[in-house]
Amino acid sequence: MGVVYHGNYAQFFELGRTEWLRSIGITYKSMESSGIMLPVISINFKFIKSALYDDVLTITTFLKKKPMVKIEFDYEITNQNNELICTGNSVLAFINSKTNKPIKCPDYLLESLGY
Repeated sequence: MGVVYHGNYAQFFELGRTEWLRSIGITYKSMESSGIMLPVISINFKFIKSALYDDVLTITTFLKKKPMVKIEFDYEITNQNNELICTGNSVLAFINSKTNKPIKCPDYLLESLGY
């Protein structure tokens, strides 16, 4: 059909999250090495316009509020013409990888965010 498959947008959001974390000096790998997992517990998309093959997409990621046991992100995806393609939201939980129990947001992340 010449358009990007809708299932790919979850991967676009993940790229936005991982790069957002990297921009504040934190990687998923470092979090996992310290015993923290961040599974997605909800994800929502609002498709506004189809992205076409070969479009250059920009994913802008916003932190919605101070993370506690969960962290919530909002997203905007635009194309090379700065047209809004998709908006969305995801919520992830901080989980201790040994106990599989929820934990509070690590202090180092809060400090990186200025809290």
